[in-house]
Amino acid sequence: MNRREIIQSAPATAAAFAVAGDLLFESGAARAQQIAPLRGHFHPRGKAPSTHTLDVLRQAKAGLPFADTRDFEEQAKGLIAPMTEMTIPADAGHVAWDMERFRFLDQQDEFDSIHPSLHRISRLNNNYGLYEVIPGIYQVRGFDLSDITFVRGKTGWIVFDPLVSAEPVRAAWALFQKHVGHGLPVSAVIYSHTHADHWGGVRAIVDEADVRSGKIPLIAPFDFMDFTVSENVYAGNAMNRRLFYQYGLLLPAAPHGYVGQGLGQAVSAGASGLIAPNRLVTQPIEEFEVDGVRMIFQNTPNTEAPREMNTYFPDMKALWMAENVIASLHNIYTLRGAQVRDPLAWSKYIADALYRFGLEAEVMFASHHWPRWGNDRVQDVLRGQRDLYANMNNQVLHLANQGVTINQIHNVYEVPKGLQEKWYCRGYHGSPQHNARGVIQRYLGFWDCNPTTLIPLSPADSAPLYVEMMGGAAKILARGRELYDAGKYLLATEIVNKLVQAEPQNTEAAELLADSFEQLGYQQENPGLRNSFLAAAYELRTGIPQGAAASSSSPDIIRAMSTELFLNFLGIRMDSRKAEGMRFTMNLVTPDNGEKFIVELENATLTNIKGFQAANADLTLTINRADLEQTMMGAKTLDAQIADGTAKAVGNVGILKRLAAIMVDFDPRFEIMPGTQARTADTDAFVETGVPDKGDPYQAVPRQSIAE
Repeated sequence: MNRREIIQSAPATAAAFAVAGDLLFESGAARAQQIAPLRGHFHPRGKAPSTHTLDVLRQAKAGLPFADTRDFEEQAKGLIAPMTEMTIPADAGHVAWDMERFRFLDQQDEFDSIHPSLHRISRLNNNYGLYEVIPGIYQVRGFDLSDITFVRGKTGWIVFDPLVSAEPVRAAWALFQKHVGHGLPVSAVIYSHTHADHWGGVRAIVDEADVRSGKIPLIAPFDFMDFTVSENVYAGNAMNRRLFYQYGLLLPAAPHGYVGQGLGQAVSAGASGLIAPNRLVTQPIEEFEVDGVRMIFQNTPNTEAPREMNTYFPDMKALWMAENVIASLHNIYTLRGAQVRDPLAWSKYIADALYRFGLEAEVMFASHHWPRWGNDRVQDVLRGQRDLYANMNNQVLHLANQGVTINQIHNVYEVPKGLQEKWYCRGYHGSPQHNARGVIQRYLGFWDCNPTTLIPLSPADSAPLYVEMMGGAAKILARGRELYDAGKYLLATEIVNKLVQAEPQNTEAAELLADSFEQLGYQQENPGLRNSFLAAAYELRTGIPQGAAASSSSPDIIRAMSTELFLNFLGIRMDSRKAEGMRFTMNLVTPDNGEKFIVELENATLTNIKGFQAANADLTLTINRADLEQTMMGAKTLDAQIADGTAKAVGNVGILKRLAAIMVDFDPRFEIMPGTQARTADTDAFVETGVPDKGDPYQAVPRQSIAE
């Protein structure tokens, strides 16, 4: 079997993961070959867990608090009706949601290729149905990465966090109405925060006209729209590529592959949309009624999301903790890439919720996992999570102030034993290892203060010297196999990675590195770490799978971009190396929303400033913001808008063509591991709503906001 055939055989199950930039294997080259896997493994060159890995997993199991079964009791409590359909179809014809692929997790007590703690949370996340939290509050769980919540209002149902996409929301609403809803309509929607798994399915339950008219309140924290888009635009293409690793997008659900995401089983693959809120919670603590239900909102900016809020229902003694308190340690630094979060502020907001609401709350529920009942249990979880983030912040800095660096901290810092024994403090989304490094990054940055690492050579430039000094490829491979056979997988990766960097086409080295990554993946409790090791192993063995790549960018996301954000993004897409010596000043006017900008290209840099106009601009472009959105979405080129008079250009129109010529289309399949890129002319283009090779240079391509 040649490499190209293996590339074409990427797992069909990847189609179920519709996170932005995901490969959708619907037809054509990606499904051209079906390769029989080795027995018990999804990949023809996959390996079984070694005796060393089995020992690691046995030791891990022995140290875990399996006698504490409260999570299973709480997860099962309140079940009204299970969901019987294991798959939910997407409107586009593929499968939007598939729980069938995770049923293997319930068919065996343990697997020799899955960390016992990870297997446990994945079994818990197999809850799939309608649950009562308390009378008047219900959740549908297991239909997406997140949960959807329904609260009884005076005239209808108040919906909290409508999942990632419309089709699972419609299925959840149908199940809910069949058993509990009594035919009452949606009377309000609340977005707890800015991540896409908390708003993407909103169009399935409300009409935008009803929101715009004010008939249906749609409530969110302040600055919601700005952060919903901006967090994922500037480095969006890189984030989407990194998601292939953190979320294991190409790994099939299997004992040797993908076994869940910790927060939930996966991300749905349906149609995602966004409706702007018509009421913002602006005060730190704000109380008002929503459809007759008294709610107290607690804004918690810069915690799990840039903008997020908890909600307390004082008349029900029910506390909604959004995604600030879940059944896991969350990400301080997220592997897909994002600004490092503030664990100390996070801890303090939890403490505030504890003393403001938690001393009387009788139930606590959230946008992931399952509720906690009884005031003692509520306080226990709040205190544990408060201490988890505070300890990570304070003790990592304690160690940093004694000289422990970003390249050492993950091997030095440990979560206190008392917190390790609490299941809800285990690292099912964030891990202590990468979060500890994130804390140092937040306060001190990437440099470990050793001048050797201050301006290091790129790996491909330094690796050949290492290979030469180690005696060449044969000696590295021999020593690497010895380390692998001894179970010293991290040491094996240290030296074999140098060889792969120096000789990207050395198949033998790539295979040995993949084997080492695979064993390290099996050993991880944290899904993001497991997925990243296994995804790298997959790409080293297979190359970056080609085939049709579809953009999941929603028109709603494009419309949500501010004009300033769009202009900033053009500055990122522009290749400054091609702009040397170019200079112009352009006025941009969008009359329908009253905005004005100066856009300047000088010093190979594209800048913009809002609210000003240049007296002697080389070009003045006037176009309504609504029409500009057609260009941003790729529906109508700027040239066409000018030609038909929709846009008016006064001055040197040639400026636009010069600017267009230096724009770059970002490729969501750039190489991460050396030697894995395998591009051909017939598989190089985006299809459907994506950017083609010769795409409109003024199209905005933020993809879809990322679920977290």
